[in-house]
Amino acid sequence: MLTDRSAQAGRPGTRRRSRRRRHDDAPDTHQAFTRLHGLAPGPEHDALCEELFEAWLPMAHRIAGRYHGKGEALEDLQQIAALGLLKAIKGYDPRRGPFEPYAVPTISGEIRRHFRDHTWDVHVPRRIQDLRNTVRVAHRELSQRPGSPEPTIRQLARHTGLSEQDVQEGQQALSSYSALSLDAEPDREDGVSLADTLGTPDPSYDLVVDRLAAGSSIRHLPLRERTILYLRFFEGQTQSRIAEEIGVSQMQVCRILAQTCSRVREEVAGGGDEQCCRTD
Repeated sequence: MLTDRSAQAGRPGTRRRSRRRRHDDAPDTHQAFTRLHGLAPGPEHDALCEELFEAWLPMAHRIAGRYHGKGEALEDLQQIAALGLLKAIKGYDPRRGPFEPYAVPTISGEIRRHFRDHTWDVHVPRRIQDLRNTVRVAHRELSQRPGSPEPTIRQLARHTGLSEQDVQEGQQALSSYSALSLDAEPDREDGVSLADTLGTPDPSYDLVVDRLAAGSSIRHLPLRERTILYLRFFEGQTQSRIAEEIGVSQMQVCRILAQTCSRVREEVAGGGDEQCCRTD
């Protein structure tokens, strides 16, 4: 016996299967997609693609609005959603069903891919990002249970099916999505920022490298040249004092210093001899 299901649906108290809500920004473009699918690449194909793009762009903007407030400007999200819409139009086959169920995950996936690849302050591998998301969701689910304490690593591992090591890696990645500014003052009351706690390059390291590079060349100098270099740069004596000590004129000391520094510089391929002939 046939029954009028439409009549039953209108009776009070009759259960009716809910249908997926169709948005106002989901136009009826099935015929246009069917025609597009049969067109070869060319001006007509491109014009129809543009027409379909304009028709479905409001839907792409609506999807982009779901991700607003997560650190990206709405205009940027709308551009990314538009790119996802264009990919959906080019990859859609009207023989496989309606366009909207195909386009929504394509557009959403493009936006999520943008967040995954471009909005992390500290870049982490895709596997770690997935672990982070899994651990974050599991932590929220376990914490929302009435009377539940802070979930342990073992509880999170049991809930997610991950190993405890994977859970730990996911927890570590929870703080990698955004980074503190160097001007931030974390848990301090003395006005000291993160930048104030960082070290600075020590110029002594460069001096050590320079001395090691010049050491072998200096060891091959004649005794008088080595003595003048030692008195000038290690003892800090003036050129006039050196001249008195070794029995030559100050001009000779200056000339010997210039020649010796030039020789050392050529052998180690660095530095200069300007300071060697500086008068005091």
